[in-house]
Amino acid sequence: MHLKNIVFIVVCLASFGAFAVSARKLLDFLKLGKPENRLDNLGARIKNMLIVALAQKKILRDPGAGFLHLFVFWGFMVLTVGTVEVILEGFYTPFTEVAVEHVPLAKSTIYPLLTIMQEFFGILVLLAAVILIFRRYVNPPKRFSGAEMKPDSRMDATVILSLIITLMVTMFIANGLHPTTIATEVAMRPVAGQVLKLFGGNPATKTNTIIFEAAWWVHIAVVFGFLNYLPYSKHLHVLTSVPNVLFSSLGSSGHLTKMNLEDENAEFFGVSDIDHLTWKQLFDGLTCTECGRCTSVCPANNTGKPLSPRKIMMDIRDRLWDKGPVLVAQGGKNDAGAEGSQDEKTKEILAERLISEKFITPEELWSCTTCQACVHECPVNIEHVPTIVDMRRYLVLTEADFPGELQTLFTNLENKYSPWAFSHSARADWSEGMNIKTMSMAQAQGEDIEVLFWVGCAGSYDDRYRKVVQSVARLLQKANIKFAILGKEEKCTGDPARRAGNEYLAQSLITENVETMNGYGVKKVLTSCPHCFNTIKNEYPEFGGNYEVMHHSQYLSQLVAEKRITLTQKIEATAVYHDSCYLGRSNNVYDAPRQTLVQIGGMKLKEMERSRDKGMCCGAGGARMFMEENIGTRVNVERARQALETKPDVVASACPFCMTMMNDGVKAHESTVKVFDIAELLDQAAGGEKRI
Repeated sequence: MHLKNIVFIVVCLASFGAFAVSARKLLDFLKLGKPENRLDNLGARIKNMLIVALAQKKILRDPGAGFLHLFVFWGFMVLTVGTVEVILEGFYTPFTEVAVEHVPLAKSTIYPLLTIMQEFFGILVLLAAVILIFRRYVNPPKRFSGAEMKPDSRMDATVILSLIITLMVTMFIANGLHPTTIATEVAMRPVAGQVLKLFGGNPATKTNTIIFEAAWWVHIAVVFGFLNYLPYSKHLHVLTSVPNVLFSSLGSSGHLTKMNLEDENAEFFGVSDIDHLTWKQLFDGLTCTECGRCTSVCPANNTGKPLSPRKIMMDIRDRLWDKGPVLVAQGGKNDAGAEGSQDEKTKEILAERLISEKFITPEELWSCTTCQACVHECPVNIEHVPTIVDMRRYLVLTEADFPGELQTLFTNLENKYSPWAFSHSARADWSEGMNIKTMSMAQAQGEDIEVLFWVGCAGSYDDRYRKVVQSVARLLQKANIKFAILGKEEKCTGDPARRAGNEYLAQSLITENVETMNGYGVKKVLTSCPHCFNTIKNEYPEFGGNYEVMHHSQYLSQLVAEKRITLTQKIEATAVYHDSCYLGRSNNVYDAPRQTLVQIGGMKLKEMERSRDKGMCCGAGGARMFMEENIGTRVNVERARQALETKPDVVASACPFCMTMMNDGVKAHESTVKVFDIAELLDQAAGGEKRI
């Protein structure tokens, strides 16, 4: 065995040994998290991984940087084969020569194909890395900045990109001056061939042999250095992004997991520190690439609020590196009061919390609209919103620390079963004179009800949105749909309480509603509020409420297509549609509302620059509807500006919160453009009251 091989084996074992220690440390950190099953429905998970992680579907939402990243990602996937070859040569120097000369299949088919792919992707990776460095220093995107970005963040990226460039350059030099290069010209190494020509055309000269050995060792050193640098870099995602996508949620992004409030041994509820998070939430923090795509689309951040979804993940990671070693050393126990067994630094670390001025502040958490834009945009499927809500749960349920406006919300929900202080007995007043039956009345008369129309709190009490549910009801009657309402038996679905962190109140409302609906044998539910739609559809099943749930945009569009609703009047107008977050990103309902509009004769549809799955929140989600907005620009004012830029006659919506926020936003711009729900426009087209 040559001295080179001996030295290589020592270096190789040391490198992989050091990496194993780092990997074990990270695994110990993850074990600090609460258990969570993320291996159900493995087939769907693998499919999701192939589409999002390997095909890079989400990274390509930004085509410019997306394709550069795609080149680097797939380049490394292909070049890994070449790296394995280089490592095998370290164990046995003539490995490549022997393989090419004595394995017929390798010589005739496989090896030539691999070499040409290696050359092609090597050039792509090299060009992409150079462009990415240029982009970071000459024309960096806005999302690369931010108060949360540490000074060494750009340096970290520069180190990684520089290592990548070094790998590609040394690979081409080593391939060009490799002793077998001439013998494998049929293997098609165009770039390496040019390198060989540059160095005189003969790899066997003493000078070229020295250059080859130097390039080979530098390449090996960078490979092993890269491997051991990753666990301590934001580029850990090179190793964790694919499994993070595999473990990501398969259901609606609008779904929040049911908390176990009956645990008699629980000392607190919610999350205030890293050891309260699940292992998957910790894994999210470790996987964050700091790319800033989440923050760049966050409506709170875009309008000057303190929230940055990227910072949330970075703080989780920083706190994990801060507290994780201490907890691992103590066997996972957070014993901050152990006298005499801890030094002052350890006690200080254990006394700190994730929710604090040092890491994540309550102001950041309460700025979130739970619109899911961050979750939808993240290329590695990090789930920011559930983690934010878990921390809100701690503030509400354990600390009773929340904005004062929410106390009014909680009190009204407890006593009046709606966010507002209206009498519960007035819940069905909107339907007076419309000959609409309640479920109890229909049951008493022995009538078979096809659909339960879930009116919602806004439809019941808000003067403006009452007109919307009245339009929906008239259209259902014109289509001869046998429907009924719950009337006084309907209570808030629990959405605002749940997203504000009051899980106890939310579960109480949910349980009572499920009991009522199951008592009537409800099978199909129609909602006018996307928040009600999302909650009943995605969260009620955990409480025994399994129903077919539709939003009125879906149902009415279907009725028109089936010719059960006849449109007799044209509406000559141009409408711009504002996507509801809880219809769109949370439940993938984008086409139905638009289809409803284009079914109307004379109606023309415009789109905002931020529309469909890139749409911007109105600012009302996550219980923000019931909180003041005192920092920065109001979210609804910014969203209204985007709508008015299209110069529409009408702003169309399909959500009571969106309607209120867009109305106020349009007025703030002193515009005369009106805001209508799509049901109102369809009602007019079907012969109803003229509105425009």
